[in-house]
Amino acid sequence: MPSILLQTIIVPALVALGILLFRYQLGKKAGWVAVLGLVYTTLLLLTALVEVYNAGLIKESYQLLKSPDISITLTADGLSIAIALICNLLCLALGTYSIKYVAHRIEILYPEVIGGKGEISYYSCFFYLFLFFPVGFMGVSFASDLVLMYFFLEVLTLFLFFLMAYFGYYERVWVATMCLIWGVFSALMFLGGVVIIYYQVGAFQIDQIHLMSGNPMAFWAIALVLFGMFAKLAIVPLHVWMPWVHAEHPTCIAGLLAVYANIAAYIIVRMLVLPLWDDFQWFGPPIMIFAIITMIYGSLLTLAQTDMKRIPACSTISQSAYSMLGIGALTAASIEGGLFFFLSHIMGKTVFFSTCGMVVYITHTRNIKLLGGLAAKMPLTALLFISGGLMLAGIPPFSSFAAEVVMFAGIFERGDTFSLVVGIVGLCAILLTISYAVHFTRVIFFGPLPDNIAKDDHIKDPPWTMTAPIIMIILVSAALGLYPSLIMELFEPVISAAVANM
Repeated sequence: MPSILLQTIIVPALVALGILLFRYQLGKKAGWVAVLGLVYTTLLLLTALVEVYNAGLIKESYQLLKSPDISITLTADGLSIAIALICNLLCLALGTYSIKYVAHRIEILYPEVIGGKGEISYYSCFFYLFLFFPVGFMGVSFASDLVLMYFFLEVLTLFLFFLMAYFGYYERVWVATMCLIWGVFSALMFLGGVVIIYYQVGAFQIDQIHLMSGNPMAFWAIALVLFGMFAKLAIVPLHVWMPWVHAEHPTCIAGLLAVYANIAAYIIVRMLVLPLWDDFQWFGPPIMIFAIITMIYGSLLTLAQTDMKRIPACSTISQSAYSMLGIGALTAASIEGGLFFFLSHIMGKTVFFSTCGMVVYITHTRNIKLLGGLAAKMPLTALLFISGGLMLAGIPPFSSFAAEVVMFAGIFERGDTFSLVVGIVGLCAILLTISYAVHFTRVIFFGPLPDNIAKDDHIKDPPWTMTAPIIMIILVSAALGLYPSLIMELFEPVISAAVANM
């Protein structure tokens, strides 16, 4: 199929434009139009996946100008296609989940527009803004040069701001501004590293970064980019934005914000680790130390929460660090496991956050002290919440378990005392994840049912448009957990081959 990678970027943008131009004609069908666009791009990515399995690489180049020579190159290999496909599946699931959720959110935020053109404007606004998430994720995944990658990072930051400002919770404009500031800061650090690379190599292409290997300036390029990506990943002490932002955005995009933060792990591997392997060695132990601190701190912070939306928000701080622990160990297996965990985490967080959103959507409360015994009235929601907790905790059969096995095997493969100690502490940190998953399941879904909830006939499992896409993500995670080779066979030719050549 021609221009298959370009289509995955352009089609959502064109669908967004169509929703904007024909919003009054489409009305509440705008959500389904967005979903159909994402179904198409998912089919494109599955086609590209088959091509990558067969050929190992897809490369598309588009010349914009001949003089000066300006062109765009998109590349899909085993690493980028796996990440792009999972990200797009999450966009598809959350787009479907949003169809009912956004209508409810508009009723709360803008009651004065209900029944008029204003309601349609806000409803369509959500979906044409939402569609720029898959645009950004596909762009970052397939970009072959650093300027293009920077552009798509900024696209994600900009459209996240508008979605939060229009559809977030309490102090949504202030929190959206905070997110914008941190996002721009992260991107500027990234751009600083790009400038150093360009002046040393004379090119923006990612496949030329290895020419900088051994150059003293490589240290500073890595340091700048790593600092910016640590801010995006919310690694301690650059984590302060995450609880606010992750708790106050509309819940229907929570999984996408997890991708927005965690895609930094892919950028680090693609841009720094693989091309600058020897220069990156110095950063490995500090990364592992910061990752362990963040894993423990984030889990303890999660256990202290009583706000339904801040529970998964603080959990994201802890879970993001697992990927960095694997990357910092700098073995082929640990890096593959770390990136596999990144994909597992964003699926688990989508399920966990979305289920919390279901509870808020139905009960209209975020305070878990006012909840309890909900499993009696919302059994499917309880099952989904438990599944999300198991996915985050790395319990079989979900993919996070397989990812952790691969990642910790790679960490212990190093064979030194430092890696042994850090690996053991990391394994112990998993117990904290299990602890908060069990604790919040018990508090929210079991125990005595409050009188006001018991007497409210409106409290029941949400509609299928919210539950079905979440079930799909759970099944995908379980399939990858049972057959991890589906991911590992994609990662290994890219990562193991690159490490072996160093």
